[in-house]
This record gives sequence, C-alpha cells and structure tokens, in this order.
Amino acid sequence: MIRQQLVELIATAIQTAQQQGDLPAFDLPEIVVERPKDPAHGDFATPVAMGLARLARMAPLQIAQKIIAHLPSADYLGGVAVAPPGFINLRLAESWLAQQVETILAEGDAFGRVNLGRQKKVQVEYISANPTGPLVVGSGRNAVLGDTLANVLAAAGYTVQREYYVNDVGTQVDNLGKAMFARYAQALGQNEPDPDEYQGEYLVEMGREAAQQFGDKYLRVDRAEALTFMRQHALDAILASLKEDTALIGIQFDRWFSEQSLYDNGTYDLAFAKLKAKNMVTERDGAIWLKSEDEEDKENVIVRSDGRPTYFASDIAYVWDKLAGRGFEWAIYVWGADHHGHVKRVKNAARALGLDPDKVTIILYQLVTITRDGVPVRQAKRTGNFTTVREVVEEIGPDAFRFMLLTRSADSAMELDLALAAKQSNENPVFYVQYGHARIASIFRKAQEEGAAMAGGDVSLLTHPAEITLVREMLRLREIVAHTAENLAPHHLTYYAQDLATAFHAFYRDCRVVSEDAALTAARLKLVKAAQITLANTLRLMGMSAPERM
Repeated sequence: MIRQQLVELIATAIQTAQQQGDLPAFDLPEIVVERPKDPAHGDFATPVAMGLARLARMAPLQIAQKIIAHLPSADYLGGVAVAPPGFINLRLAESWLAQQVETILAEGDAFGRVNLGRQKKVQVEYISANPTGPLVVGSGRNAVLGDTLANVLAAAGYTVQREYYVNDVGTQVDNLGKAMFARYAQALGQNEPDPDEYQGEYLVEMGREAAQQFGDKYLRVDRAEALTFMRQHALDAILASLKEDTALIGIQFDRWFSEQSLYDNGTYDLAFAKLKAKNMVTERDGAIWLKSEDEEDKENVIVRSDGRPTYFASDIAYVWDKLAGRGFEWAIYVWGADHHGHVKRVKNAARALGLDPDKVTIILYQLVTITRDGVPVRQAKRTGNFTTVREVVEEIGPDAFRFMLLTRSADSAMELDLALAAKQSNENPVFYVQYGHARIASIFRKAQEEGAAMAGGDVSLLTHPAEITLVREMLRLREIVAHTAENLAPHHLTYYAQDLATAFHAFYRDCRVVSEDAALTAARLKLVKAAQITLANTLRLMGMSAPERM
C-alpha cells in the first residue's frame, strides 16, 4: 500500500540525514503516516518530526526540514511541505495517480485485496441463535456483521472459515420439543395446554404440518419418546428454515456445528480432563466449578449437582475444539451485547486449558429498532413478539437490509427505517451507491451504441480535478480493507462506498465520458471501468449485488 511506501521513504530520509550528520544518532521510532483531516493539507501527513524533538534536541520544524531535504525521489510523490508545529504533508503525483487506473484494471476482482493476514487460519462464528424459531432482526445484525467481517478478513489475506454454532443441547431445545408436541396434539384435537414458551404462530403451523405428516402416531407412544421425536423434528425444521433465511441475505456457512457433537465425539471429556490435570476444577455443593485466576471473574459451574453439564461446559469444550482441535489461530465470536458477562469467562476458560486467550476475540453488538418513518413497527403476529429477517427482507430487499445494518459500529444501538431503506432516491444510501454502478453500466451501453471503446486509451490524458479525485478515492479501498480487518469494524465500508459513489457522481457531472474526442473518450472509459471494478468489489465485500440497471 502507498502508505507503507511513504513510511519507508521517510525512514530512509531520517537514516540518510543521520549518516550525513544532519540529525544525531538515535533508534528509529515507529513512523505514523495518516490522512490529514483537511485534504487541502495533502494526501498524507506524518507527525514524526514532533516525536523526534526530544531525541534530536531540535525544534520539530527544523527536524521536518532536514527530513524532507533527504527524501529520495519517488514517482508517486508529487509534493512535500512542512506545516507548524512540525507536520510533514505529502501529496501524491497526479501523473502517478492517473497511471493507477491501469493497475486497477489489471487487478480486476482482486483490486482492494491486501496480504495483512498472511493466510493465518481464522474462524468467524456468527448468528448462532438458539434454533428455536425464525431468524429475527436482532440476529440479522449479527449475521451481517459476521459475514461482512469474514469477507473483509478473506480480502485481507486470512484463511477464513464461517461457522454457525447450533445450540442443540439443554433446556431451550427441550422446551421446544414440549411446545412442538403441544401444538401437534392440539392440531389433532387434543386438550393439550398451550406451551409456556415459543408461543408464536410459526409453531402452530409446524404442529399442523406434523399432524398431517404423522397422524396420531405420537399420541399413541410413550410421552418421553414422543417428546424426544418432536424435539428433533422441530429442530430439523427450524434449522432448515434458518438455512433458507441466511441464504436469503447471501450467507453461506462453511459449517453448521452441533453443540451435541462436543459430547458425542469426546471433545468435552478431553477438555474436562485437561482442566482436571491442571488442577483447574473444584467440587462444591455437589457441583463442579472452574477455578478462576482472574480476580474480576468469579468461579463458574461446569457440571450441575444433578450431573448435567452447563452451557459453560459447552463453551469450554467449544473453545478447545476451535483452537486445539481444529487448529484455528484466531477465533472470532459475534455475540449480542446481552452476553457481555460471558466474554471474560470464555477467555479465562481458554487460559485454564493452556490456550492463548488473545486468540479469542468476542465482538458485541447492540440491538436494532425497526421503524417506518420514525414510528416503531408493530410486531408480527406470526412470530409472537419479534420481527423476522424474512419479513423485513421481503419488504426492502437483501441489499438494503445488509447495508443499513452495517451503517453503525457494532457497539452502537441502531434504528432500521424501512421507509428510508425502500426509497428509490439519493436520500437512500443503498440506492445512491448502487446507482453509481448502474450508471456506469449505462455509460458502457451508450459507448457501445456509438462505437466507442477504451482499448488503447492513454490514462495520462486524465488530468481533470474530478478525474484525479475519483482515482484518489478508488485507491483508498486497500486502506479501508486493511483498517476494517485490523479494527474488526465493517461499518467503515458503508461510509467508503458512499464517498466513492460521491466521487463518481461528481466526475459524471463534470466530465463527459463519450464525446467527439476519441482519445479522451477511451481514457475516460478506462477510468469509468476502474470505478466500476472498485464499486463492485466494495459492494461484494458487503455481500451486496452490483446492479447493471436500476
């Protein structure tokens, strides 16, 4: 990336100044190069001279002047200036910027990728909602955050696996089985009381379907056998529905991981044995507890007094399976903010197992409020007291759903306004970004009609300020991918996408692409094609389509 090239250029200048006696000897500090808040100051700036004042025993402005005096020449550097109290402002050469159009065209779908991860094996586990009902909008935010993050990490050079952890053990699915049996029996005319949990209409429908499929077979068997069957039947049906819902928003998991498998394949027993061997468990009040070496984290029950493992027992076995069993070098979990109390205990469990807790990262996200023109949306009857992903996507489409749920950082509560998401105007950021891509497609259709083509185009003809601004914006994609991956903050993509679309729309306004000037037309068609590639790659990172017409 150009930022790293500038860092190396400045490091070379400092070392040359030291060798020639213009700066005293000292160990090179970390050199920070960043984009200035005011673009008028340049493309990049560094405060390195201010950080060197104590080491060099000189005024920062004086140090900055000595550094720029020794800067090696570089074809990408167009201008350098010093600004109080000691910033070095760097401007990229416009001729070099224009040539980057050819680079973007050559890289195509790979443009924007960076080798930050160096193929490090990372797992992103997301959604993982209890499989006891339809996918709700709160989990939809989880889905979009996790899936986009997985896309970005892959683009940043990591080897990524996407996983859904299926909670098919414990009280929740047992209660699902009871509720399923109640709705099945009611559908057959039995006087079965309504279930205490899972009262949505979706389970009533599943009960009717089961009655049609099985008749009264499970009224004539032992109740325990009937409950076991109905539990699995409901679980299978809801998992099938969840797979449909995730596919609806463009999500495909590499693995749907069963919690039960941790017990069936011996992973839990192995992890428990590791803890015992490390003297990390204790028995008290008939239960088994995990000891804690963290003063801020209390001891937690692993096995209840009746012998049943807790959810935490599964968490312990699961983190062992991820890091030790399957060898992931980094395990990322995406959880709702209501799980914040579990973060420390999972990391402490990893430490107790002898694993590196820094290999575990847990992203917490806040809830989503659904509104229409600012008015809260009434909850849907079919699902009881929540709004499903499917209902919202059927109204606004998967692209708007994904984009809107990405527009805030995970730790910020957010409002999804259905009316705004459905608007076909520039007021809607989804429309604004995608319309940029569709507009480019229309330009190429017009060029074809008029016999214009980009072949042989000379990008050195791209000198208009709007053209150079557009190239500058396109080149930011690599930085955005790296920054998003480093900070696990996929919301940055939505802002970048809007900035890129703005730069393109301004270029379109100020520069006629297909004109009587064949040479300029060819050059601008190359620029437009590079913009199309960059927009499409950005949309793809967000899991969105790049429409040809709108």
